[in-house]
Amino acid sequence: MQRLTRRKFLYCSAGLLPVACPAQAFWPFGDKESHASGPADIRGQVFKNDAPETLWKWSREGFRYKKIKDGKVVCGICPNRCILAPGDRSVCRSRVNMNGKLYSLAYGNPCSANTDPIEKKPLYHFKPTSKAFSVATTGCNFRCLNCQNWEISQVKPHEIRHIDLFPKEAVQAAQDAGAVSIAYTYSEPTTFFEYMLDTARLAREKGLANLWISNGYINKKPLVELCKVLDGANVNLKSFSDAIYRKLNGGRLEPVLNTFKTLHELKIHFEMTNLVVPGYVDDPEMVKAMCRWILDNLGPDHPLHFLRFFPRYKLDRLPPTPVSTLVRFREIAMAEGIHYVYLGNVPNHKGNHTYCHQCGKLLIERQGYYIPTYNLTGNRCRFCNTIIPGVWPAKGDSVSKLFQNPI
Repeated sequence: MQRLTRRKFLYCSAGLLPVACPAQAFWPFGDKESHASGPADIRGQVFKNDAPETLWKWSREGFRYKKIKDGKVVCGICPNRCILAPGDRSVCRSRVNMNGKLYSLAYGNPCSANTDPIEKKPLYHFKPTSKAFSVATTGCNFRCLNCQNWEISQVKPHEIRHIDLFPKEAVQAAQDAGAVSIAYTYSEPTTFFEYMLDTARLAREKGLANLWISNGYINKKPLVELCKVLDGANVNLKSFSDAIYRKLNGGRLEPVLNTFKTLHELKIHFEMTNLVVPGYVDDPEMVKAMCRWILDNLGPDHPLHFLRFFPRYKLDRLPPTPVSTLVRFREIAMAEGIHYVYLGNVPNHKGNHTYCHQCGKLLIERQGYYIPTYNLTGNRCRFCNTIIPGVWPAKGDSVSKLFQNPI
């Protein structure tokens, strides 16, 4: 067993280690390299000899991986590119090397399945007031210190209660719930890629839309494959600093930016969220730089949501984000030229509403999941006839004034 040094003990006591497993699994590198990388940098930190002894009915061979020497495999789904020897488990906890093949253990076994209002995702420019059938399995390829769903994202598939819901059953459940879309959400859907892709293909055949709610940490080839059946996405741009990504989330910035470019190039509707964590992501100059990159690479029409942080997980001693900070960031983003900027986790604020970027009139008023005012005709502003980017009900279709089963 690897010796628990004083440094590692102090990191553990402070809650800075990224995964809750025995000490020898925390730091697969030597002290010098792990210290230089930062406590939340998880590249290469696979779970050694942690695969189940036998495959189970929720096991599926991985969609995209490469076999290398000595029975090892390299997962090609996300930029972590986990190298797994036989018996090893991936960083996301959902993939294992069994006898020289990569398997997903998160197929047809969601730990959460709910019907949500589309605005909860948040998606403000995609079929407002419609229902999304939301599914999630365990696992994540990040280790965010501020994770909002750590109870399911930071555990292994067998460590939490789940239900049997294979792709055909998931599509049927969505139809039975009256949903118009299936959202792959809550944890990180990239970690249950095979399940998501097969479900999305069946959903497309049945006329349901597919929504990807993600951290955007995915390689280009699997993303392009997913985009063939994808209708909308909300991707969390957690900061505009690679150093903060490594410290706060255990990932890197550039792959997420590349995801935005790919979605934009393939004309997928997407919206962006930025959780404003005090002390990490509350720098106005960073926000300006982020907005300028968005404008230069994606244009002004993809909605941007600034979300209010509340104490959670390993950052439970931080204060909530001041609303004044969010208001200032919204003003900065709009001054830079982004057309649609929203505030999240701030009920009954005007920053929840949609205004026409051309004439400034109120188009969609939101009070929670209630929409008392709707001034779009098809995809156009009712006042000046400007096209409003998004996926809207067709002209003449009714828009429900109230989500019937708010959650």
